[in-house]
Amino acid sequence: MVLQMMDPKMDSGFLAGEDTLEDEYDVLQKILPEELVGIMDQMLCYEEEDFVSTLYNRSLLADIDVSDVSKCLEQAIADLDAEGAIKNSKVKNTLRIRLQLRRHILDAVECDSMLTESGAAHHWARCSALLPDVLQSHSEGAPHPQAFSAKIQRRLASSVPPRPIVSISFENAYAQLSQICQNGSEVYQVLNYQGSHNLLNFIWAFQSRKPQPSIYIRCLLQALVFHDMKVLGGMTITRLIFDDLEEIVLPSDLLVDPANGNVEVPQDRRFQVWKEMQSFVLRVGDVRSLIDEQLWTQDTHQRQAYLDMFRAMCMNRSRMRRMLCHLILEWENIQLEAENLDVELRQFTYEEPIIDRTAASDAIWAFPLSSWAYFQKLRQMEWIVQLGFELNIYQNDEIAGITQIQHLERIQMFSLRRFRHIAKPNATQKTAFGLSFGFIDVALLKASATESFANGLFCVCTFSSLAIVHSVNKSCKLLTFLNRLEVLPTRPRASQYSNLELRYLLRMRPFMQVSLPEIPSFAEFSSLEACLETADEESAQHTEQSLSQLKSAEQAMNIARKEWEAISKLDAETARCVGCEKWWRTSVKDAIRACIACNIAIATTKKGLLKAEGRNMKDVLQVEVTESEKSYHPFWTVPKVVLKI
Repeated sequence: MVLQMMDPKMDSGFLAGEDTLEDEYDVLQKILPEELVGIMDQMLCYEEEDFVSTLYNRSLLADIDVSDVSKCLEQAIADLDAEGAIKNSKVKNTLRIRLQLRRHILDAVECDSMLTESGAAHHWARCSALLPDVLQSHSEGAPHPQAFSAKIQRRLASSVPPRPIVSISFENAYAQLSQICQNGSEVYQVLNYQGSHNLLNFIWAFQSRKPQPSIYIRCLLQALVFHDMKVLGGMTITRLIFDDLEEIVLPSDLLVDPANGNVEVPQDRRFQVWKEMQSFVLRVGDVRSLIDEQLWTQDTHQRQAYLDMFRAMCMNRSRMRRMLCHLILEWENIQLEAENLDVELRQFTYEEPIIDRTAASDAIWAFPLSSWAYFQKLRQMEWIVQLGFELNIYQNDEIAGITQIQHLERIQMFSLRRFRHIAKPNATQKTAFGLSFGFIDVALLKASATESFANGLFCVCTFSSLAIVHSVNKSCKLLTFLNRLEVLPTRPRASQYSNLELRYLLRMRPFMQVSLPEIPSFAEFSSLEACLETADEESAQHTEQSLSQLKSAEQAMNIARKEWEAISKLDAETARCVGCEKWWRTSVKDAIRACIACNIAIATTKKGLLKAEGRNMKDVLQVEVTESEKSYHPFWTVPKVVLKI
């Protein structure tokens, strides 16, 4: 780009006529009270931008203490209430409300910096209570444009051409500020720790709000979760990881017993267990300051895979998906390393394998740490796929589903075996195993409901814990059936930019370096795609066989609906949604509504087949596919099928 000198649109240093570089507005000049209201309201209407890293020699008043600003606000309120200050009581009250709002915002932000529940939620709630009065009294203000100048942009911008002042309507500013205040008052619920998976569900629920929380609130949430080597303000990372392990694979187990840390005799197996488990925590969480320095080596990975999972969830949805694509590779490495650690720990846990010649010729070992890492990887792979649909990355005729059923059943098998071998379990052991079994049962039910929904709606390439199962079944897939009838709308694919191999590389790229579960080769993928695109047209048009296909799809959706309804009846503790129950129940309800919508689409398609009488199905059925944000559930894009005749 060529810089055009003396062009006001391109040259940030150009001054026209008698114009000056610095703004000469006199802040001490007398203005009307109504104009002061207009200035205060206009200050709420600028864009949110982070320019702290590049201040261009501009001070952000870091040398002024917050308490001094608070005293100024208090004094301004006192002066306003003084007798004879402003005769118009309506305007006086309008100014008082705005001064009180600024005082509470200042107090809320100051409390936020402490990262504890020290009154911040109260101040944000007070801001929310004042905002309706601010909106109602907005008409009392008068514009005073002289108070705002674009000249400051010359000092804060390094881009060419200079950026103009960006302002939004007062109504939009009010909506955004209301959202910030509401989220600010509710984000501190994250400190109510109810277990690692409850924490994960709360963060997911909070970040799934529409519209998504602002950057400030997302950063605050991330800082509350992890800051200064502490979780939620006072809990160690070791405890968080141990809680996660105990809830999934090691209920009431020696490996996660915190009392092991009190043993100082090297010959004691508990001492050795603690040392090995701390090395695993170091590998997963990179908590150098919390463990023995002798465990740290220069070759140790510095990625915080477990904590990065929480950090990723505090980002916007696009960045979250991108970060998860990197994290699954880290979990791949952790899983492989954990297998070796599982083998080493057997000498301290005295684990006995399962011998079942009908299932495997060799002994079956639990591999608890490796299984836990594999579960984390599977779950994040599932999120990547689901976010792909939420962000409208995949086309309507594409789907990749991941099921955790077989892996969860394997974990459950070993946990049940361990519990049965305890002669007289105490109350603590019963509670720990009960929580673990409850989590696995809910996870199995959700995985089954997800798989049934996918089987009824899509042609699924299912990632199982053992192998890829290609189910190109002509009998039970709604979207596949509509695609064969050539009535399913898809985005145009330019032939010069899109072909089968490019689509394969694009869709499989996040999982290419993952060894387990095994990713289908291009040959397997091309055979699947060919089956979808070159299906027997006569068979699809044949009424009897087509009705049989739709019946199978309907059966799968009925199973999915029953399982989601069973999930909806769970209490908050069992579902791990304490603090986010309202969102969780809404999400499950939306999944049920999506199941119902899919059944309606299947029923309409049946009617169209019966009325077709040899016509082209494009003249009989019209299929509409909405974007994810307009669908019942962001993960499930259900087509709307309408009869034309």
